[in-house]
Order: sequence, then structure tokens, then C-alpha cells
Amino acid sequence: TSFLTPPPASTSFLTPPAVANDNNRCSTFSTSPDYTNYETWHRDNYEDAESQPAAAAADFHNGSLHAHTSHGIFQRDEKSVKKNMAFHPEGPRTSVLMELTDGVGALHDVLRFFWKHNVNITRIESRPLVISNQDNQPKFDFFVDFHGRVGDDNVNALLQELKGMTDKLLVLDEKEVHWFPRHISELDLIANRTLDAGTDLEADHPGFHDVEYRKRRAKLAELALNHRVHHDIPQTKYTKEEVETWGLVWDTMEDLWEKYACKEYKKSMNLMKKHCNYHRDAIPQLSSISSFLQLQTNFRLRPVAGLISSRDFLNGLAFRTFFCTQYIRHPSMPLYTPEPDICHELLGHVPMFADRDFCDFSQEIGLASLGASEEDILKLARCYWYSVEFGLCQEDGKNKAYGAGLLSSFGELEYSCKERDESEKYEVGENGMPNHPEIKPWDPAVAAMQDFPITTYQPTYFLAESLQDAKLKMRKFCEDLPRPFFALYNAQTETVHIDRPVRRAVGVPSYENENV
Repeated sequence: TSFLTPPPASTSFLTPPAVANDNNRCSTFSTSPDYTNYETWHRDNYEDAESQPAAAAADFHNGSLHAHTSHGIFQRDEKSVKKNMAFHPEGPRTSVLMELTDGVGALHDVLRFFWKHNVNITRIESRPLVISNQDNQPKFDFFVDFHGRVGDDNVNALLQELKGMTDKLLVLDEKEVHWFPRHISELDLIANRTLDAGTDLEADHPGFHDVEYRKRRAKLAELALNHRVHHDIPQTKYTKEEVETWGLVWDTMEDLWEKYACKEYKKSMNLMKKHCNYHRDAIPQLSSISSFLQLQTNFRLRPVAGLISSRDFLNGLAFRTFFCTQYIRHPSMPLYTPEPDICHELLGHVPMFADRDFCDFSQEIGLASLGASEEDILKLARCYWYSVEFGLCQEDGKNKAYGAGLLSSFGELEYSCKERDESEKYEVGENGMPNHPEIKPWDPAVAAMQDFPITTYQPTYFLAESLQDAKLKMRKFCEDLPRPFFALYNAQTETVHIDRPVRRAVGVPSYENENV
């Protein structure tokens, strides 16, 4: 159906769109605010626009947007980033906000001017207004993106005619933001941006002087560096020594999981045992795990060679993608690792990705990270640390772990969840840490401002009432961030749609691998 098809005489083009409910957030996912503040937002923006158009445009991100209709999306499974980019041109676009009074054919009467002036619409969304005129006729806002910029002859002519056809018209400015992926294929541009020591070993690493261990790490890193989205993850043949290290970690953790892990983790671990060959005598393959997770929760694994930045890592979560290492800790210290390894990833993180609420929670953080300022990336990274890595939730009055850093650490899992007598609260253990950590209610606004140590047990943990409680509070926190735009993930096209044109100008990755 074309936007420009005249409506039947008895219908209106201005029917409000259905609002996505929580049950289908996996396929259509938004971190936009609810409708509650929309009337105030609408009134304030128009009042500001009349006096300060640029300021009003800059504040556009405070609006409420859920996807209604989108065009110009990526096609799936292209062979290269370059080909994908052809379907998503970064040429000039303009975004306008139009207010129309509802009526038969009202939208058609406006859209015909786009055809008249040869202007291509890339997105259109509608929102009902509580505000109505004296005749009590309902009004709607339409957000329209189209190719071209103010100053082009055809765009100027279009805007001049729209002024006479709309109740109000506001041209929204284009913001310059940090680069972020728009299609899942663009994760290939950031997956290999490892930090300075990401693929190498520091001098204090247990395997620093082990030549064979370093060769093994280099080989696994090469496999990860050559991986591309939508390609099969190669099978990894782990050595006997590596499997023994895995088995030792498994044996140490298994009883602790039963005692201290949250119910969602234990349920998911049973699924991993059944479908992904999880057991002590073999290291599971990323390919089979990723295939299972895509069917279960639409999450996937993506191999990486080493540590990547917080921004790049969180950006991956927006596409329901977890960047996962494949190397294992040095056998001389099987119960310690100075960096995330496959034991941490597969035993700590991955089982939780079989739980839909946890996946949605993780994606909330990821979507909020797209185009975010450095300050907000730090806030989101702290929230991630105190939840996905070291989060606690309450079950039947007891503290249970859902954070991967706890679920893969035998010492800290017990330290964080163990019930203590009043007399133990002031004792100091053999490791020099207090026997009783501080437990705070889960509040992302508080967690976002709290620094954390990376080489010792955490002195503070955040306790959520449940995973659902953790997700809802994180969503509210993300909505309140001063973001440059709101993002929505379309699982069918594996594309992120945003509610306004922006220019991805800061931290643009290298395109040297675009034709691989």
C-alpha cells in the first residue's frame, strides 16, 4: 500500500498506531518514553520552537516514538559492509514535525506534495495528541524524514507548501554524534577494535612467559579477527589441557550454582546442558550455543580477539549480540583469570542469555549506548558492571546472583550471597576484605555514579527485587538519559532505526575490511 493512495471515503489515515507490548519486544524493541509526558513535551517544543527553533530541535530527543512505518531499511545477509551501506545511504536527510487535524484524506493531501516535488520519504510515524481544537476534532503529530536538506530548491518548495497545509510545522536539526552501528553487519567494523593490551598479555599475566600458551592465544585471536557477521563460527578444537582446566572450574562452581545462583540461571543452565553440550568433560562450541540462543531469545554470540571498549561492547548488545572470547585461562592458575576468558563467558554470561527478561535488560543498556556521550557511556558501563557482571536479586528472602562475574567466581559468589550472623559483619577475612559487603537496593541512578574495583572483590553490590524489577528500572533510567535520539531495533531486518536524522561523525571506524 502506498502512502499516496487516496483513502476510502469512510476511513481516516490518522488512526493511532498500536503500541508494542512487552511480549513482542524481542522482535520490535524500543527504549522510548511512554505516552504520559507527551502532551507536555509537544506543547513545550512548539512554544520553544517559536522563540528558539534550534534549541527546540536539539531537545527533540525528549519525545515519545515507537515505530509505525519505516522504509529504506537494510537487506539481510549482504556479503560486505560496503554493499549494506548502499542500502542505507548516509546522504543528507531532513526531519520535520507536522501537526494535522484528523479528517478523511488529510494525510494524503499533505503527502502528495512530496510526490509533486520529487522528495523521497524514508520514514513516517504518527502520534495522537490529547490537545484538540475548539471543534473537538482530534489532532496528530507526524514525524517525517526525507532525502534532501533545507536549501535545496525542491525541499524549500515542499516546505513552503506544507506550511499552508499543516496546523504547525517544525524543521528538526541534524545532530553530530559518536559513530554507532546501524545494521548488524557494521559490528564487523568494531569487533576487532581491541584495546592496546586486548590481544597481548601483560607482564603479570600467568601465561606471559609460556611460549606455547601465547601461540595458542594468537591462533584463537586470528580466528576471531577473521570472523564476519552471518558467517558460521568455526569449530574450535580444544586441547586436553584446556578441557581439564574447564572441568576443574566446572567442578568448583557446580555446587555453588545450586546454592547461590538465581532460578533463571539454573533453569537456563539445564537448557544449555540439554541443547548445547554443556558438561565438565568438553568445552561447548560457540556455534551451537549461538544457534540455540537465536532460537530461544534471538540473542547471538560473536567471537572477539580480546578486550574492546565499553562503547563498542555495549553497542553490540543493542543488536542482541554478545562479544565473546574463545581463549581459556592459563592452567597454572585454573581458578583465576585477570581478564574475561571462555570460562567466564560460557559459565557466567551465556546461560543468562537464554532468559528473555535478561536479554531485554541487556539490550536496554545497549540501545541507550548508541551515539551516547562519553559521560553517559561511563554511566551505562557502571550500570552494566553492577548488574550484568555483579548483580544480585532476591528470592524467598535470600540473595541470589545473576551477574556473570559472580557466577564464574567461586570465592566472590559465596562472599556476595552468603548469609551472615550479626557478629560476622565487622570481621575481616583472610583476603583483607570485610566479611560483609554493602548491599544496596538496585537503583541505576546510584550505580551509574559509583566507581568499582577490578582486581578485588566488590565492596558494594546492588540487589534487585527480581530480574523483571532490574529490567524495568534500567529502562526508566535509559529513558531519562539526555540522549541525542531514541533507538528501536528491528529483528527482522537486523537494523536499528532512530527517531531523527543524525550524523555519525565522531570515532568513525576504519573501513579497511569492508570488502572482505
